[in-house]
Amino acid sequence: MKNIRISNIVAAVIMIFTAWGCSDSFTDLTPKGSATEGNYWQTQDDALAGANAMYYYMKDEDMFARGFMWYINASDDMITGRNNARADAAVNFTLSGDEGYFSWMYPQSYKIIRRANDVLAHVPSIEIETSLKNRILGEAYFMRAFHYFWLAHTYGDNGPNGGVPIVTEENMFQDHFTRPASVVENYEHIISDLEKAVEILPLFTAYASADLGRAHKDAALAYIAKTYLYWAQYDNSKWDKVIEYCDKVTNSGSGRKILDTDSPATDFGDVFTYQQNYGPEYIWSVVSGVDAGSKLPGVMLENKGWGDYNGWGYYQPTLELYNAYEPGDMRRSETILEFGQEFKWFGETRRYTSQNSQSGFQFNKYMDAYGYENPVGTTINPNGNAPTTIANVPIMRYTEIVLMKAEALLMKSQNADAEINMVRNRAGLAPITNAGMSDLKQERRVEFAGEFANRHFDLVRWGDADDTYNMPLHGRDHADKTDPDSPYTVIEVLAARSQFDPTVHHVWLIPNDDIAISGIPQNEGWN
Repeated sequence: MKNIRISNIVAAVIMIFTAWGCSDSFTDLTPKGSATEGNYWQTQDDALAGANAMYYYMKDEDMFARGFMWYINASDDMITGRNNARADAAVNFTLSGDEGYFSWMYPQSYKIIRRANDVLAHVPSIEIETSLKNRILGEAYFMRAFHYFWLAHTYGDNGPNGGVPIVTEENMFQDHFTRPASVVENYEHIISDLEKAVEILPLFTAYASADLGRAHKDAALAYIAKTYLYWAQYDNSKWDKVIEYCDKVTNSGSGRKILDTDSPATDFGDVFTYQQNYGPEYIWSVVSGVDAGSKLPGVMLENKGWGDYNGWGYYQPTLELYNAYEPGDMRRSETILEFGQEFKWFGETRRYTSQNSQSGFQFNKYMDAYGYENPVGTTINPNGNAPTTIANVPIMRYTEIVLMKAEALLMKSQNADAEINMVRNRAGLAPITNAGMSDLKQERRVEFAGEFANRHFDLVRWGDADDTYNMPLHGRDHADKTDPDSPYTVIEVLAARSQFDPTVHHVWLIPNDDIAISGIPQNEGWN
């Protein structure tokens, strides 16, 4: 229940970097203030502070606290859940580039890249113990690559737009940066950084408890695999690399595996409890606690939390997602609350009702922390305006490694039954034979609903987004929204989005302020 040391000291670290006065933006790189590069990077403490500073924006409101979920909200799995014009602009692919929610993910990512560049530029010359130096440099390579990964597939392509600017420790003081001709150049750079990270980062199992949450070897291997997964949409030869690096995660020696105790009724839900923050399925998460972390659990919670807590009421599941689960799939009840379903709330068993849900459903994945008696200040943040919990929010789970390998095998016309059935078995489902891509797509959808695995970009890279978004989405309208047994009618909660253009909306627009500052071209068709 204790947050990791890196979280506790990060505020002090940011004060140091604020005193340094150096802008994190790649478009404004001139150091200011009394502390300079020449007199700051001197000691082991300086190196550790620089490493810790890279993690700060992981919990930022506009990043993995919830920011990237606004883009995933555009998929068919959820609706915004509340009247919100800025969110609707993303859902309807009509963003202007000035919406607050969508104007920070791009520059915040470059802030972390800048901090990683500073570490890579200065730590090699600091005299500290070799293994610690290697770890810090490995963290920097990983954090730079991780954020380039999100930038690259969110804003870049292998078509008319190209990649995103590549800023490194070697060129970060340039006056101007251009977009690479192709996002493939970004993927090459990401792979290079991650391979360096693999060589010098420790295994997760080598970390002391105070350092849990730092970058580790398996995370770097996993993101090499996922980078190749996205690259493979442009180059089929990369499917071999997906398989290779998924196997390297499996065989790394750190004991990564699907949490499966042959208890389908509880195993999947247990993955999202704080007791499994660093369990066998963990690869990379937003480290969270009662004072900081990802706000996603509270953002998805019933608006005003039935009068007990400040839930925000966003990101509500659709009937289409609910119906995607096969009969007997234990993941459905652990992922989605429906009217009448029992759940734990502040130490009591309740049956779900909602006077606020527009779809008649709520995500259930992150509800465990709210189930304890007297949870405020113990398992959930006492500040409902920052509704974090002690459960880390996953960004990459080992199950995704298994399903990435399955997808690569299928794309190579090879059998993936073992991998797909491994995931199905944990859910309490019977094995299937001769699984195809439709089975793989199904498993990714129902396994990762409501997570940062990114349903929207799955649809884009599979070429399914156009057909999917041209269908309306539905929910349940219960006659008495205070009665858990109330009958319902099926209603349309989001009209078909015929405005989706797969030649334009396969990438998101870059915020207007960043276009104006940097002078790079906007993604075609957005403005």
